Amino acid sequence: MLLGIDPGLRFTGWGLLESHGNRLRHVADGVIATDSKQSVPDRLCVLHHALAELIGRYRPDEAAVEETYVNRNGTATLKLGYARGVALLSASLAGLVVAEYGAKTVKLAVVGTGGADKEQVAMMVRRLLPGATMSRADASDALAVAICHAHHRASRTAWAAGQVMA
Repeated sequence: MLLGIDPGLRFTGWGLLESHGNRLRHVADGVIATDSKQSVPDRLCVLHHALAELIGRYRPDEAAVEETYVNRNGTATLKLGYARGVALLSASLAGLVVAEYGAKTVKLAVVGTGGADKEQVAMMVRRLLPGATMSRADASDALAVAICHAHHRASRTAWAAGQVMA
């Protein structure tokens, strides 16, 4: 089972799927929300505890986390980096192999173009994973990260098995 994480300090999306070759099956998805009235350290603790509980409940084999993009607001980028660090640490502490993918790589794997918008990504996630609830775009993005990881993992497996021709 694969866990995809779209980190954010306010909302962190998560999505779980099973991958067998090119077949994908939706398991669960959701969003971890933190209270903006709390201090940043307290919000990071909430995020860590929620991710640890999620990992303990579903027992994924691997995790994939979206990389941080840098925007004009340095404070927002820094806070996003904090949340991403907690996501990486929570998965690593649980003993999961953790992969990281940039937004363009995720969009390319799911939609076929690195310039896709959030609506296009959500539409393709719904097509690829019937039954996905995706209450927020963060959950959709997290499932997209998991799909990206499944595709990259399948490609590496095929390459290692000699199934891909140069």
